[in-house]
Amino acid sequence: MSIVVTGATGQLGRLVVEELLARVPAGEVVAAVRDEQKAADLAARGVELRLADYDRPETLAAAIRPGDTVLLVSGSEVGRRVAQHAAVVAAAKAAGAARLVYTGVLGGPDADFRLAEEHRATEQLVLDSGLPYTFLRNGWYTENYTALIPVQLQHGVVGSTAGGRIGSATRADYAAAAAVVLTGEGHENRAYELSGDRAWTLEEYAAELSRQSGREVAHHELPAEANLGVLTGAGLPPQLAEILVDVDVSGIARGLLAGGSGELSRLIGRPTTPLADTIAQALAASTDTSATTGTTAS
Repeated sequence: MSIVVTGATGQLGRLVVEELLARVPAGEVVAAVRDEQKAADLAARGVELRLADYDRPETLAAAIRPGDTVLLVSGSEVGRRVAQHAAVVAAAKAAGAARLVYTGVLGGPDADFRLAEEHRATEQLVLDSGLPYTFLRNGWYTENYTALIPVQLQHGVVGSTAGGRIGSATRADYAAAAAVVLTGEGHENRAYELSGDRAWTLEEYAAELSRQSGREVAHHELPAEANLGVLTGAGLPPQLAEILVDVDVSGIARGLLAGGSGELSRLIGRPTTPLADTIAQALAASTDTSATTGTTAS
């Protein structure tokens, strides 16, 4: 019986594996991946690799075995995820998995913005399967914003959130919670609403980025259509841009991603990572990259 992490070379999955390795022997951890070469470093540390492609159900059948606890990390291909997740759920049920843990979205069935649709459908698939489950309803990742700092320093922080608060946490915070749930007891058939300890607005984010960078970073509150034009003009596919704008308008602006339950910090046994710390780390990484490549941030 193993702990199987799907998408184990992804941004969240790899962090979960690292958290697990700090808690249990490597021989108890399975990295389920599409490309085993990308997980060679994990194999070298004693982690078992199993081929698992959401789009190839035959690989999923071999990746999950009786008694395994499975973390289904939600796929990244918006619009295709229900079918992909259904394949994992079916494989887990057929194999006789001990429990299925799923990374959904804050609010679960009450989240009615477009990005939540596939998460709601997946939770229902898990419930219908009859498998023991744990739902990790993750709030927004702080990195969704800090990854854009080079652009923000030039063009400002853009959104259509109407001053709504964002209860974000880092991927590392959410990964730690997943590891706790995967290795601990008392989490069966429970749903956790996970968010950062302190919610913030885009205006506050821009002010903190200004303070730390020493540059004036404006916050531009835009109508939805204008925001959509900015995102598509930046190269985002129209469908993804529409979904992100809807998160702003139908999610953040209505308070659906503000969080406040405190469940994340209670699970991980420490405060969640403050926004200022994540901005500082991203700025340092951006500076290091510029120095290495010989480019400047301006």
